[in-house]
Amino acid sequence: MAELRWNPMAKDWVMVISNRAKRPNMPKDYCPFCPGSGKVPEQYTVLKYDNDFPALSMTPAQPDTPMTAGAKGLYDVAPAYGKCEVILFSPEHEGTLYGLSAEHMTKVVDLWCERFAELSSDPEVKYVFIFENRGEEVGVTQPHPHGQIYAYPFLPKKIALEAENAKEYYEQNGRCLFCDMNREEIAFGERVIYENEDFIAYIPFFSEYAYGIMISAKRHKNNLSDFTVRERVNLGDIIQKITGMYDNLFDTRFPYMLCMHNAPVNGEDVRDSYHFHIEMLTPMRAATVQQFRASSESGAWAGCNPSSPEQNAAQMREAMGRFMAGKENK
Repeated sequence: MAELRWNPMAKDWVMVISNRAKRPNMPKDYCPFCPGSGKVPEQYTVLKYDNDFPALSMTPAQPDTPMTAGAKGLYDVAPAYGKCEVILFSPEHEGTLYGLSAEHMTKVVDLWCERFAELSSDPEVKYVFIFENRGEEVGVTQPHPHGQIYAYPFLPKKIALEAENAKEYYEQNGRCLFCDMNREEIAFGERVIYENEDFIAYIPFFSEYAYGIMISAKRHKNNLSDFTVRERVNLGDIIQKITGMYDNLFDTRFPYMLCMHNAPVNGEDVRDSYHFHIEMLTPMRAATVQQFRASSESGAWAGCNPSSPEQNAAQMREAMGRFMAGKENK
């Protein structure tokens, strides 16, 4: 079964893809992403790899569920159109983003930019979501360093809500919501973790996650296609610094979800109001204590941060200092 099902309560689509249950679970003796597997080239630096178990397809079958299963407009179904790609960061099986050279990391960013532009050119695609899941705590089934890209035929609810609120803020204030957030965080300073010429990373004032971070473009840019060569390099730099900081936070391999928010494509013009940013969502609130999104958080969307963003930001700045000192000593 591979189809989209409409949730009338949320006004959102759900991907129902039963073939994904067949995905391999953390193979120990074989990795399809390592050279020599027969699945990838014998030599590569970064690589786009079509997902073997995609949730979306450019040539989707018609929905298995007949429309008679529910009244049209209530339980609608649609083909699972779109694309699911894997982005291999490195041929090294145990590698990390922060362990790559600056030149290598820029190649990762360049590939993200290339794929974003290509997938956005399809008029049926409404959102291109670039992300990385890291760690068994967030359900990773393949440890080789990689990220993914989903090209959806619809605008996911969270992105739609974000874009709607950003547009409303712009119409009311004549300014970009995200630009104003950046200015506020820079002025306050206590939640800022790291910044370079083009990007800033901070724990948002309203963070629901103990160690969640927002990485935001300092200039008003909609998406990856807007970035200059320098901005691409600096995007790679700040991602490397933040992921390296995470592993120094508790001196352990820290799990996270890197969620890249580019502007929606092939729809309403949001150039003035939407702003490129990355959410780093983290499932841990201590070295060995997981921050669960339980009934209140998941069932009511009532976020609850069990710690102080300001105190955690200070802790992360210290971890950043240790990470930077370690790099200098190498």
